Amino acid sequence: MEKLEHQQAGIPAQLYKPLDDQAVTRIADAAFEVLGRSGVAVYSKTATEALRVAGAEVDEATRIVRLPRSLVEDAIASNPSSITLCGRDEQFDAVLTGSKVHYGTGGTAIYVLDPETGERRKSTVADVILNARMVQALENIHVFTINVFPHEIAQPDHIDVNRFFHALDHTTKHVMGGIYTLDGCKRVVKLAEEIAGGAEALRDRPFVSFITLVISPLKIDDRYGEMTCFLAEQGLPVVVPTEPICGTTAPITLAGNVLMHMAETLAGICIVQAVRKGSPGIAGGVGSIPDLRSMDHLAGPIERAMINAAVAQMAQHFGVPMYSTGGTTDAKSVNVQAAYESAMSSLLVAMSGANYIHDIAGLMESDLTVSYEKLVIDNEILGMCQRVLRGIEVSDETLGVEMIVAKGPGEDYMTEEHTLEHMRTEFFVPQLANRLRRESMAEGDDALARARKVVDEIRSAPVRSTLDEGLRRRLLETFEEIACPVPSA
Repeated sequence: MEKLEHQQAGIPAQLYKPLDDQAVTRIADAAFEVLGRSGVAVYSKTATEALRVAGAEVDEATRIVRLPRSLVEDAIASNPSSITLCGRDEQFDAVLTGSKVHYGTGGTAIYVLDPETGERRKSTVADVILNARMVQALENIHVFTINVFPHEIAQPDHIDVNRFFHALDHTTKHVMGGIYTLDGCKRVVKLAEEIAGGAEALRDRPFVSFITLVISPLKIDDRYGEMTCFLAEQGLPVVVPTEPICGTTAPITLAGNVLMHMAETLAGICIVQAVRKGSPGIAGGVGSIPDLRSMDHLAGPIERAMINAAVAQMAQHFGVPMYSTGGTTDAKSVNVQAAYESAMSSLLVAMSGANYIHDIAGLMESDLTVSYEKLVIDNEILGMCQRVLRGIEVSDETLGVEMIVAKGPGEDYMTEEHTLEHMRTEFFVPQLANRLRRESMAEGDDALARARKVVDEIRSAPVRSTLDEGLRRRLLETFEEIACPVPSA
């Protein structure tokens, strides 16, 4: 595989706006109204008490917490408008602000398509490792959101530290992950502090972040609520996403879904800020529509991309960093459906200026399965998205008026210095797409075959730790619950 340089992250974008200005204002006002009149069911005692102190109206009998507009506006104002997801290597820092766009994996899939057999099987610790190694090598994937579940880890409190350790062991990009237990979450924070060189060092450059959950419709349970409060108190980046589905856990209309998104994720931001003002809370959206024949959740419809683009617009309106979703598909294999569903949603959500788009590489089968080949193909799609976001630069240099006039009619530009200067930067050059004429193509040399070759090259390369050898040994001694199926050199 040709070694590629890490591509520029954080290109500002705001090209696709499914909502006009009046619609943005109406949804914003409606979100304040929902939070103030309906409120949110909060089952976390810590979150409830923090919101009460902040000025919320708490009904002890029903656990309903109503959030006045002034409280929500204060939370939005105190939440950072710019949050950096730091890499352990600074070149991989992802700055979430405005309409700057970054891409990453995600989904916590429970299956993978085995790279040897092509068959679907349950994911393992070894898959956490291989996915981390793949992300480290793929230049258009900026953040590793841990995307598979390690089924051989039976003890719930051990899942989180195993996932985060093996991710950090094999990539120096930022690592984000969902968490399963409060004790496991605390162990991961301790692990990260050991790697950073102390608690303050980790807060100065947080190379890990965490995903909790607001449960649609309008519910914050005890487990996720307590974890959100703990992370807010620690001052570490925490995503408070929500997953409303049209017609089941939200109104069936796209507008109603966007409204539910904003009310729920802003409730999460209110908890973060009620616990600790200024703590880095990230709004999140993972909603979709159902298959009306079965009411099953769908990952690939174009409406999902439209919803997420609209939610990104709303986050920009409020000035809150946004964790979004794109690139997903309902296809069961890496086929034409997987390509067009993933490409369409990736481009639309990227063009909306969503700050961090997770799930956008490798995920398929309604978010249940990761394909290594698709991870590579999606990396190429994201390179195309990046080129779109970069736009067309118009300047004296790029227009070349004097050159055109000097050459006059009928002359070509192939040997011009201007051509040589710009030819390597003006176009996106794919690594997988075969642009050769049919007569020059080798049989079977298509994009999927080339993606498989990239996967094989990464798999066959030596497995090396990104951690200092002494630190790694100390971590494995301290965290005895870590399973190591693959030794790292």
